[in-house]
Amino acid sequence: MNNENKSIHEFDFNLICEYFSNVERQGPGSPEITIKALSFIDNLTSESRIADIGCGTGGQTMVLAQHTSGEITAIDIFPKFIEQFNINATQLGFNNRVKGIVGSMDTLHFKDEELDLIWSEGAIYNVGFEQGINQWHKLLKKGGYLAVTEASWFTDERPTEINDFWNDAYPEIDTIPNKVAQMQKAGYIPVATFILPENCWTEHFYMPQASAQEIFLKKHAGNKTAEDFITNQRHEMKLYNKYKAYYGYVFYIGKKI
Repeated sequence: MNNENKSIHEFDFNLICEYFSNVERQGPGSPEITIKALSFIDNLTSESRIADIGCGTGGQTMVLAQHTSGEITAIDIFPKFIEQFNINATQLGFNNRVKGIVGSMDTLHFKDEELDLIWSEGAIYNVGFEQGINQWHKLLKKGGYLAVTEASWFTDERPTEINDFWNDAYPEIDTIPNKVAQMQKAGYIPVATFILPENCWTEHFYMPQASAQEIFLKKHAGNKTAEDFITNQRHEMKLYNKYKAYYGYVFYIGKKI
């Protein structure tokens, strides 16, 4: 396998963390899409308990905070992300009800039926979609909501190059109907499913990385691992531009029965 086709998981976590802490979003998305997903969720009040799992530096969490009035606990495994997250929350005046804590997505410390809403943009793949929606189900109150974005195939057939790339990077990638069926089987009513528009990838995710890549390469000049990582990121962007008709991120919103 050449360096271009390496999965991101094969790189040093500290390098990945440092790189992504310099961009507002750690995955495809946009404020508009967070708000759209939130429009399918009702019954939220100032008493509501919300968790954002795999929050990164909180790009989407701050949008959630602007459009809800409940208490938000956000979790990420990278201390650097959480440090930045809490700075952002304080600057926006949300620190009285929005808190970032360092923690692992697969060992969450919420009580059963504690949460009204579980949010996770571009992060559930870390535990796997099926495992995540099943494990998190018990943490939601009856009638509570789950809203996650997940890499998904748009077609049953696709070119070998992109098929092999994604199946290596994330073997759980699947078609939208199969993901919805998994959600239903896990005990959720599928409330809404929609594909993230292209600008969530181009304008909000890839474009801001251009300057971050230059700074990163300058700082780590001569470090082959760092250079390979940027090569990998650029390759992933080229693949997206070439094959975006076949895959993308999808918002899956479910309500606990």
